[in-house]
Amino acid sequence: MSAQLAAAATLSAGTSTGEAVQFWVLGTVAVIGALCTVFMKKAVHSALCLAGTMIVLAVFYLANGAYFLGIVQIVVYTGAVMMLFLFVVMLVGVTAADSLKETIKGQRWLALASGLGFGILLIGGIGNASVSEFTGLGQANANGNVEGIASLIFTKYVFAFEITGALLITAAVGAMVLTHRERTERAATQRELAEKRVREGTYLPPLPAPGVYARHNAVDIAGLLPDGTPSELTVSKTLRDRGQIRDVSTDALNDLKALEQRAEERLERAAVEPATFKRSEEASK
Repeated sequence: MSAQLAAAATLSAGTSTGEAVQFWVLGTVAVIGALCTVFMKKAVHSALCLAGTMIVLAVFYLANGAYFLGIVQIVVYTGAVMMLFLFVVMLVGVTAADSLKETIKGQRWLALASGLGFGILLIGGIGNASVSEFTGLGQANANGNVEGIASLIFTKYVFAFEITGALLITAAVGAMVLTHRERTERAATQRELAEKRVREGTYLPPLPAPGVYARHNAVDIAGLLPDGTPSELTVSKTLRDRGQIRDVSTDALNDLKALEQRAEERLERAAVEPATFKRSEEASK
């Protein structure tokens, strides 16, 4: 135990001022980003905070000489996985107003137990770490950082690496199975759908596009009828249920009134000018 403490004291004494400042500044940023990831109300903001935390971790890897891990952290996790997750969240439109009701009973207790077990494993792994046998970055990267990581992955930690690969493949297959829905009945053709609309007496032609007769063509803006009232047929039912529809009917009616007023003024001037011209001709005769 005393040997381990002496080794830890030697390592801490060899830390330069720049490394200490870098650790405390970036460590604070990483912890704040992790907390914001958990406590942010909007999923997009949480994803951005998590991306910032991953970038800080990549800087830590690069500062400690693990260049391969640092580049992989930025390119794979931050650049690919997190940006894909961020774009999916932005396209789906997850907001804080969505339902937080549990779809699986007891999932919170299961998540708490899993987190507690992971914490125990992490504490046990850190407690069993041998500081006295630390070889240093020079010896670890003697043949190159990539070669050193490859030798550890495919020799000492090959079993853990294969288990991780199996888990990732299982997760990918499970995601495809959960999203796949087998059709239990034949899909209706366009002719059958048209005949059904005629029999039901519903809206026969295709639904109008959003933003028709409006100042915008966005999907969250209802199209306006000729009298200026918004049409609910032009927007998605999902957006209507969420209350994410913008109403531009008032602005459109105001613009229409202003346009009609300018047209009337121009017509009045056009009607007055020829009469004035005639009277001037008669006066000259």
